Amino acid sequence: MALMTIDEALERVLASATPVSAETISIIDAHGRTLARPLAAKRTQPPFRASAMDGYAVRGADVAVKGAILKVKGEAAAGLAYLDMISSNEAVRIFTGAPVPEGADTILLQENATRDGDRVTVDVPEKAGRHVRDVGLDFKAGEKLLHTGQRLGPRSVALAAAMDHAVVDVFRKPRIAILATGNELVMPGEDAGPDQIVASNHLAIAGMVLEAGGVPEMLDIATDDFSSLEAAIDRAEAEGADVLVTIGGASVGDHDLVQSALTKRGMELGFWRIAMRPGKPLIFGRLGEMLILGLPGNPVSSIVCSKLFLMPLIRALQGDPLAGQDPTEPALLGADIQANDKRQDYLRATLSISKVGLPHVIPYGIQDSSMLRIASEAQALLVRPPHAPAASAGDLCRIIRL
Repeated sequence: MALMTIDEALERVLASATPVSAETISIIDAHGRTLARPLAAKRTQPPFRASAMDGYAVRGADVAVKGAILKVKGEAAAGLAYLDMISSNEAVRIFTGAPVPEGADTILLQENATRDGDRVTVDVPEKAGRHVRDVGLDFKAGEKLLHTGQRLGPRSVALAAAMDHAVVDVFRKPRIAILATGNELVMPGEDAGPDQIVASNHLAIAGMVLEAGGVPEMLDIATDDFSSLEAAIDRAEAEGADVLVTIGGASVGDHDLVQSALTKRGMELGFWRIAMRPGKPLIFGRLGEMLILGLPGNPVSSIVCSKLFLMPLIRALQGDPLAGQDPTEPALLGADIQANDKRQDYLRATLSISKVGLPHVIPYGIQDSSMLRIASEAQALLVRPPHAPAASAGDLCRIIRL
């Protein structure tokens, strides 16, 4: 049976993702959250004509020539407007952000003028209209500026606040239950037997869940028996997990029981095994309302599969319309590489800047999927499509930054 392609597998994963429910939160807590409804400006910004610089509010016609002298009538600062109208050959000392007085249409920069008591002399003429921010220069009331599915970063949170939104409606954070499996695993700090290893994959997955906007919920390590696996699955369901991520046991060996345990509990299998390396034995399915993503047990395999499938799934559960966008970018090979076989390769690699500006990528010589040290040091994944021919240093390629 032919292995499923990466593109088809991702399409199926994202098609299964119905956005989670929404909640209303304070704008103070909105960083990193995803909008469930669009935001329109509640006010116009700026709401008045504002000075863009420190200087003097004047009439443009009065400062068109060097040596002109104007009478300073008062002062305007941010939050403290000058309320009277200015007339010909009059000026008001003004500071950045202050309302421009009625009658003024220009700001004479303070460094282009000389002040002497209540007189100011024009040292450098200024064009009419300069350094004045018009009403609504930034945005106008009613304009929709932030959209459903948009993830709020520092700049968009600031924009939402400037639009006068004290609270926003966002998708709740998807709950992602993470289940490490295997008799060989012990938690960090526990005594490990001679045939055991320290569990680490679940911590990498949890970090990627957080990065994608989800909430990781760690389950106890399940041993390689049905009762332990079924208890963990029951707990994930009981706690309302949106996705259950299993780590290990995804293959078909005598001790690989995860798929069997899930099937026994009623999982509808979406697919199993895809044409990628590392990560071929990937499971995807549904158990009631809970989605299932079964990752391989090798550390690099689980990390790569999470980068390609779990993180986009979490974004899709938050209504992100760009969840499935191509994560790759162009680069130049820094070394010769061999032809590829039928599986798409994701090679751990280092990056540097080439003379033409594109990243220069060199894959590690060892690509064993158990090696966390190399995975930790790598700066990118070099993507090699199925049946890609041999390539030489300097050839174009595609990478995914880590």
